[in-house]
Amino acid sequence: MDKKIERSKSLIVFKKVSFFVVIVVISVAAYAFSSNQSGGRSQNINIESVTISTVSQGAFIDALSLRGQVVPKTTIYLDSIAGGQVEQRLVEQGDFVEKGQPLVRLSNTNLQLDVMSREAQVTEQLNFLRNTQMNMATSRLNLRRDLLEIELQISHLSRRLKQSEPLVKSGVLAKDRLDEINQDLTYYQARKELTLERQQQENSIRKVQIAQLEDSAKMLEKNLQFARNNLDNLLLKAPVSGYLSELDVEIGESKNRGARLGQIDIPNEYKLVIRLDEFYLNQVQRDMAVRVELETSHITAKVSKIDSRVSQSQFQIEVDLPKEVGSIKRGQSINVELMLGGNKDNALLLNRGAFFSSSGGNWVYVMEQGNDKAVRRDIRLGKKNQHYFEVLEGLIAGDKVITSSYGNFDKAQQLHID
Repeated sequence: MDKKIERSKSLIVFKKVSFFVVIVVISVAAYAFSSNQSGGRSQNINIESVTISTVSQGAFIDALSLRGQVVPKTTIYLDSIAGGQVEQRLVEQGDFVEKGQPLVRLSNTNLQLDVMSREAQVTEQLNFLRNTQMNMATSRLNLRRDLLEIELQISHLSRRLKQSEPLVKSGVLAKDRLDEINQDLTYYQARKELTLERQQQENSIRKVQIAQLEDSAKMLEKNLQFARNNLDNLLLKAPVSGYLSELDVEIGESKNRGARLGQIDIPNEYKLVIRLDEFYLNQVQRDMAVRVELETSHITAKVSKIDSRVSQSQFQIEVDLPKEVGSIKRGQSINVELMLGGNKDNALLLNRGAFFSSSGGNWVYVMEQGNDKAVRRDIRLGKKNQHYFEVLEGLIAGDKVITSSYGNFDKAQQLHID
């Protein structure tokens, strides 16, 4: 027979108390969670640790602050035309050189031997041309002499024939003798025609042959002149006047043909080379205004060239500088403002600050009345220039915004300011 087991009263009381405590803890946690959801996470900060800017209304100048590097507008490169071994270095890098001034002397034994060989070929060809012309002149004189002799014989035979015809009719001279004179006359007349034809042919051949020889001699002379010019190119001279900004030669060093030896920069003509993010590629146009900040003044220039090739997410533009820019040097970096042209006369302006790196411009902390609390607020920013962001949504003129870094409290919904 089963026996009923009765529970202890103390155990029942303990269970009831524990259940009540659990209910209380859950209620407190739920209330705390609800309060945190409605009010957001809070954080206390010191007012001296932040920067507060006031939203203002005014003109927004759509300009992009950049750095430009000064480079010469015109650079003349010095390349080795003939190649050879560096024999003399006549100037130093950085010197101002005049047009035609010797800079570097090279030596090239093979080139010198080639010039000597070409000179010998030209001399041989000219001698052959002179001998050929002499032989042709001799042949022409011989033909003229033969022609003179033939004409003389024809003249004698014609006279004898004229004298012999009456004698044959009177019976004093035999008819056979008259026939012999006729035959001799016919022979010399035919020989004259043949000689004239030969003279004409030789004259034609002589003209063609002399023209060919003269062309060959001229070609050899041109080749010789080219070789001599290469020999002259062993002495490198300045093609223009300017500053020798680079000279990469050392005594005894061998330079191949076409090797870069240095460069000359035209003085007092400079331009700026500026690199921009590819984001602005479609916004930049030629002749766009650029404000250049010099040591003592500002000048306005224009974009002269756009290199649309993108390298490492950047592209390059060039800005020509006027000659009266003052004392600037090659390689110097200068602050510039590229005027993009989207200016607005009446815009909401917010000072630029480190907050943008944390919020991306999507939200900010705005001070409430009393300046003892700042609340997170969603906003929308537009363009930016050197000093301001353009505010499109979320703020009004007079709002006070924390514009310093949010790195230590960017998760808080509101800030209590001490």
